[in-house]
Amino acid sequence: MGAEVEAVLSLGSNIEPRARYLSLALKAMERFPDTRLCAASSVIETEGVDVPQEYADMKFLNQVAVFATSLEVHEFSRRMHEVEDMLGRVRMVRNGPRTIDIDLIDFGGMSLCEPDLTLPHPRAHTRDFVMSLWREVRNLKNPFVVEKSSAW
Repeated sequence: MGAEVEAVLSLGSNIEPRARYLSLALKAMERFPDTRLCAASSVIETEGVDVPQEYADMKFLNQVAVFATSLEVHEFSRRMHEVEDMLGRVRMVRNGPRTIDIDLIDFGGMSLCEPDLTLPHPRAHTRDFVMSLWREVRNLKNPFVVEKSSAW
């Protein structure tokens, strides 16, 4: 068990019951050892990003959540994927319909580039809904930039 860090996650669902899948995912992650939910954004409806044409009419519900955890990053990521599996996530079509999609956006400011995990999330800054919901829960102009206090 390491020092506690802040994990920022983006959650999305475009298969009904969408709101229930978001709620169940948060509850499941709250049960991770040495992990607690610090903040959850409002839930917004968005168009899919890069979805196949036949699924373009399936809108997503999206949310950002911030957890404090002392789990190691790979363990946290593995457990996130277990939650997706538990909630019926099937990866048959790239960017296809999904009961739940959980992306690790940031993990304590860590930079990581591995085959199965890149931090910060390489496309988060291009997704307005991720950035706006992250700003909502953390009141930051740009979550990827640490802002100096006016007292500095």
